[in-house]
Amino acid sequence: MKMLAKALVLSLSAATVLGAVGCSRNNIEAVNLAIEGDKSKTVNIDEAISKYEQATNLDPTNHRILWKLALAYSKKEEWTKVATTCKKAQAVAPTFANYYFQNGLANARMAVKGPTSWAEAKEPLEQAIAKDPNLADAHFELGEVLLHLDDEQGALRSYTKAIETKPDELSFYVPLADLYIRLGYMDQAEQVVKDGLSFGKEGDKFLFGLHSLAGQIKEIKGDGAGAITEYEAAKKACGMCNQAGEQIAFFNLGAAYANANPPRKSEAIQQLQSFNKIVCKGAAAARYADQCSQSQQFATRLGGQLQ
Repeated sequence: MKMLAKALVLSLSAATVLGAVGCSRNNIEAVNLAIEGDKSKTVNIDEAISKYEQATNLDPTNHRILWKLALAYSKKEEWTKVATTCKKAQAVAPTFANYYFQNGLANARMAVKGPTSWAEAKEPLEQAIAKDPNLADAHFELGEVLLHLDDEQGALRSYTKAIETKPDELSFYVPLADLYIRLGYMDQAEQVVKDGLSFGKEGDKFLFGLHSLAGQIKEIKGDGAGAITEYEAAKKACGMCNQAGEQIAFFNLGAAYANANPPRKSEAIQQLQSFNKIVCKGAAAARYADQCSQSQQFATRLGGQLQ
């Protein structure tokens, strides 16, 4: 009887050891696959994703590999998979704020086109902030989500918190200043733009937005000369101004020249002509219908004609 009991104990011990070895082998193989994925991600993201997926199948409790997989999905903008993967990582490592942030970010990207709602992006972003209040990007994305949920005051607070957390990130200043303008808080908007420009460096693409908003504020406050200076700086910042949204630089500057006292006719016509050619005769004409109509009106008033 004692020999049978001893044999049973030995048998169970062996099974435990073999199980542990099997688990260990899976863990090691998962790590090796993740390393292979790391090597591939800069040249072949699909291959990297395949390696990470194999790794997570072997070791679904390794949240760091799940994170690598989520980031790889992000590069391909496969937001549904990003959200699903981040939820798996949260279940394994619930204290890691970045998993909640990336989940909220993915939900926000899906909400742009649907069917995910903006409300579904709010909760994981709030959890990310609760776990790490210094996560500036989470504050900013929460501001974007709250704005879409018509919580303008909440958006103002979140944008402001993002700036307080990371004051040298120019992209945070643009939507905050824009929202202040739309709410009629010109002094606050002007201060936000001023603070953002103080961190500006040559070549930063967000200088275009800040100078454009500065010009808009100057116009609203009746400072035509100041508006021209800012719109000229905005146009300089965007260079060829051929990216989406940048073409408005031609209209802003042309309109400011037209409204100068006295009007700077030739310069106004030149800028408005560029805007008319690039935007009003192209695919973006519907989006800028009002500005296209105004361009023609400005040209007529100045005694010119847009081709």
